[in-house]
Amino acid sequence: MSYDVIVIGAGPGGYIAAIRASQNGLKVACIDDWQNRDGSYAFGGTCLNAGCIPSKALLESSELYHRANDEFAIHGISTGKVSMDVKAMLKRKDAIVNQFTGGVASLFKANKIEGLQGRGKLLKAGEVEYTDAQGKVSVLKAKDVILATGSEPIELPFMKYDGDKIVDSWGALEFESVPKSIGVIGAGVIGLELGSVWKRLGAEVTIIEAQNDFLFMADKQVAKEALRAFKKQKLDIKLGAKVSGAKVAKSGVTLTYEDKKGEQTLKVDKVIVAVGRKASSVKALGENSGVKVSDRGVIEVDHDCRTSVPNVYAIGDVVRGPMLAHKASEEGVMVADLIAGKVAEMNYDVIPSVIYTAPEIAWVGKNEEELKKAGIEYKAGSFPFAASGRAKAMEQAGGFVKILADKKDDTILGAHLVGPMAGELISELVLAMEFMASAEDIQRTIHAHPSLAEAVHEAALAVDNKALNSINK
Repeated sequence: MSYDVIVIGAGPGGYIAAIRASQNGLKVACIDDWQNRDGSYAFGGTCLNAGCIPSKALLESSELYHRANDEFAIHGISTGKVSMDVKAMLKRKDAIVNQFTGGVASLFKANKIEGLQGRGKLLKAGEVEYTDAQGKVSVLKAKDVILATGSEPIELPFMKYDGDKIVDSWGALEFESVPKSIGVIGAGVIGLELGSVWKRLGAEVTIIEAQNDFLFMADKQVAKEALRAFKKQKLDIKLGAKVSGAKVAKSGVTLTYEDKKGEQTLKVDKVIVAVGRKASSVKALGENSGVKVSDRGVIEVDHDCRTSVPNVYAIGDVVRGPMLAHKASEEGVMVADLIAGKVAEMNYDVIPSVIYTAPEIAWVGKNEEELKKAGIEYKAGSFPFAASGRAKAMEQAGGFVKILADKKDDTILGAHLVGPMAGELISELVLAMEFMASAEDIQRTIHAHPSLAEAVHEAALAVDNKALNSINK
């Protein structure tokens, strides 16, 4: 069988690339090997099946439970004793996942894309080996091939996943009851989100992070505010602590770690390993594919996601850059347009990052530390949600918005938020940076009152010491 384009991988990068290629009038096949616990196949990759979507479902459920227990009384709402039916919560999560993975299959059908479930492997330029669900092997041909096989959790050599007491991020979404205690290895995005879910539901959660700095990739002021909020929620976060061993017993797991005080131990019922993810490139490449791969398994590509082999592209987690679903999707769109002979480009300087905890954390562009290191003169303005009427009415008045602008021409260089709906508010600032807007542009943009977005407006005003609803510093 011959196609114009074959996409290997149907995660948020692959399925979007396939759809755009089809919209461009190309004949497309998309191969995906994701399998659920029961062995059934599903499109959508880690994001839809065991990552972005199911984790947000549990974050929402657990946040509502937390608010019912600890916040409703402030609003004058009496509920009596509130309980959580974990099985019902998981059932809702699974229903959402099934809706969206089924939605990908429907999109394939509507766009006349041949969705193939099984293993795809690039043999050489223009040839892909396809092993279907029954094990039948065939060779498919295409003018262009897009590799979008994503990433997988990193497993610690001394702490192998057993699917019960030691689990990866997928396993942490499927606990059928609330563990009494949980140890989370890694205080990154995944560790904080999953730790928050089970803490809200009643587990004692200890997060062990090897780095000395909390959220080292984020703005320091944002990280400091977020850490204060998490500690207030009684998340026990241990920094500068390196895990060195794990002893599994019927009663739980005893972790061994080193910190500034020396060797420590921690006994927990469950362990969630969230130390990062690695590119899944090996399974997509035949021995003689010719595609160059780094020592870390990352497929080497140029700015336009072209690999070392003509007419073979790679996108998403399997290439350089942040492992983010929206980054993968936009690369998929770019590559599909380039294949169709259209002008396409992606601005890697304005990719937003979001952590969906409470408070939410979001940023785009450069932070203050990066600007100082680069020797760029800048102005900074911030506005606290404590001065936002909308945030106070929501009982979510912690955190702030910070905007950084070039001191010479006022162009926005970065934005950093911690607080309510930060993941939504960041979009205005991403758009502003995409259009190379200045802080003054946002100052002169009318924002609805009362709204959380006013905090963005006020932060832009504060860049020039013109904030109207807080004291300028």
